[in-house]
Amino acid sequence: MMKYDVIIIGAGIHGCCTGLQLARRGIKTLIIEKNIAGRHASGVNAGGVRTLTRSVHEIPLSLAAMDKWYRLDDLLGADLAENCQFIGHVGQIALAENQAEIDWCEGRAAETRALGYDFEEVIDEAEIKRLIPHIADGSVVGGLIARKDGHANPFRTSQSFRIAAERAGCTIIEGRRVTGFARKQNGWIVETDGTQFECGVVVNTAGAWAWKLAEMIGEKFPNTYEALSMMVTARMQKFIDPVVFGLSRALSFKQSMDGTLVIGGGILGIPELDNDTSDTVAERLAESARHICDFFPLLRQTKIVRTWSGLEAILPDMIPVIGASRVEDNFFHAFGFCGHGFQLGPIVGSVLTDLIVEGKSSLPIESFSAHRFGEDGMLSTV
Repeated sequence: MMKYDVIIIGAGIHGCCTGLQLARRGIKTLIIEKNIAGRHASGVNAGGVRTLTRSVHEIPLSLAAMDKWYRLDDLLGADLAENCQFIGHVGQIALAENQAEIDWCEGRAAETRALGYDFEEVIDEAEIKRLIPHIADGSVVGGLIARKDGHANPFRTSQSFRIAAERAGCTIIEGRRVTGFARKQNGWIVETDGTQFECGVVVNTAGAWAWKLAEMIGEKFPNTYEALSMMVTARMQKFIDPVVFGLSRALSFKQSMDGTLVIGGGILGIPELDNDTSDTVAERLAESARHICDFFPLLRQTKIVRTWSGLEAILPDMIPVIGASRVEDNFFHAFGFCGHGFQLGPIVGSVLTDLIVEGKSSLPIESFSAHRFGEDGMLSTV
């Protein structure tokens, strides 16, 4: 039986970043992935690198993660950092279509300023027109912007973290499903559909399937998940730099480095968790496309060339679980990122590594504790 110090379940961006950080500290680490690395939420999301409108609980993590995004060379090496296609300082903008929405933006900016943050700024229609010249006249009255935000290529980024982890000495096994855990003195036996592995610590970064792994050790969480869908257009001439999303509409899009538009915004597909897959729904995608055309009429003749969806765990308070199990020692979780975990990946790996190695995190993570859920898996207070 092969022995490791730490076994991580799930090779998305959080699992791979954790493996990378642990391996760099000399800890023998294995990542087990039932599909291929980055197959689901990590590799098929919109690629937003966003601090804008984060839950106030997530802001410290998000800002720390943003610092790592701007220092990807240090984290991944120059070649893998370039492969991520990260573009910063283009901003993410929440578009306000009416006075009620601009009032919300004002309130949100005031709230974050009161907490000591200055990364969000209310802007008027004229500034939006300057930043996004092709937006339809009269379609917005203003918005909220985080100017340092940007975007990256999610598939390339997931692969970069996977390769970086392997370069650091982390072992990754794909196509192997975890079927159970057995307690041993000061550690675990991890059972799979092919063999068994022994370790001191287990880390659950299994995304939409994380609640199933938790149940294997007698720990219950909500078994809620969604299939979040995306569309990609044919290539077109560059016309927008910021990432934009709607406050009250299913709308989010950016233009990638190759000229395609990547369109999302919480468009729900049909999840098939037991089959490790999901399906898009044409009518829902069409509705999102109509929203885009309301703001950008020049896109009405643009062709959609492909669609996809990725499975993601959704928790009732819309923030993740990050930290120790509430029922077993030497078992940690990081899941339930509710469709906005991509930007947090680089810092979540650091937080988990600090918890495992040092027993504490320098960042505030109390809000993400597993203890906010009761024995029945329900949220104690919503």
